[in-house]
Amino acid sequence: MLLPFFRLVGVAPTIAKGMQAYRSVFCREEGFNHVSRYVNGLILSPNKTLQGIHSQIVWPEGEAVSRRAMHEAVFEAGWDSEELMQKHRETLSSEHQGKGKEVISLDWTLAHHERGKEIFGVKRSYDYVEHRMSNYQTVVTAVISNREYIDGLDVVVQPPNWQEAEKAYLQMSAQQSYTEMAQVMARLSELISYQSNRLEYRKRTEIVRDLVEQLETEGQFPNAHYAFDNGVLTLELTRLIESKGKHWVSEIESSRHILWDNQWQRVDAVATLLRSQHPQSFRAVTIACRNGQSKTMWAFTKVIRLKRYGRKRLRVLRFLCKREIRSVI
Repeated sequence: MLLPFFRLVGVAPTIAKGMQAYRSVFCREEGFNHVSRYVNGLILSPNKTLQGIHSQIVWPEGEAVSRRAMHEAVFEAGWDSEELMQKHRETLSSEHQGKGKEVISLDWTLAHHERGKEIFGVKRSYDYVEHRMSNYQTVVTAVISNREYIDGLDVVVQPPNWQEAEKAYLQMSAQQSYTEMAQVMARLSELISYQSNRLEYRKRTEIVRDLVEQLETEGQFPNAHYAFDNGVLTLELTRLIESKGKHWVSEIESSRHILWDNQWQRVDAVATLLRSQHPQSFRAVTIACRNGQSKTMWAFTKVIRLKRYGRKRLRVLRFLCKREIRSVI
């Protein structure tokens, strides 16, 4: 299928107005203009590459800029991405005030790049979702939403963990002794590099915790609570959120043990028991979705005790359309 081709004449007024909030992040006006054109192309152009966007721009007479200059301004200039995201959250906080209850959703996903092995963070590993080997990034995201808006707060690409390969190389290349000082210095450089990479690597759960700590330190969304799945659920994360006086909700894995009838039992076994022997313990709940539709489910709720987490309210949800059971706390 051929994509429609059209020309980009300037930056759309709506996009230009939104970009003005980030002008202070960029040192030079020319660099800011290039980034604005790039963002404009990402939204409007069917070809999302910088080469494709540049080829569609209609430049004013005598003001044409090479693709290399645009690439340098967007990807190689010294503007700070962290400062950009902080400015972004500051801008969103004013827009979200007075819009009702808000929830910050913490999630992670696998971004596949089958043809982009050189992209930052891409590694070849087993994809348990697709059940095959694949090239992908592990991406951690934070999104805030209310009844009117849904906006991104941050996105972090997890660097791949090469510790096992680096350690194997160090073991394989080790020598009993080194006769030259140059060999000693080279070996010391390899060891320092390995140790530095080991200390800088962060697990997915550590990235999420640091992200929440940064959001709470900035204090832009003081009334927003948190929601996440069991892929990022840790005791450290829940204690951090609770120390800020906020609530959290998370799906838990079916194998997690809860104290039920004075015995530690798997939560999925408890849910099956309730469904088969005590169906009257579920009550119908109808939820109004953002798109105007409604979703009905059956819910059971009770305060129970989890190992390490203490007393929490468990909710067992039965979805009518999918005939599946989920447990959240």
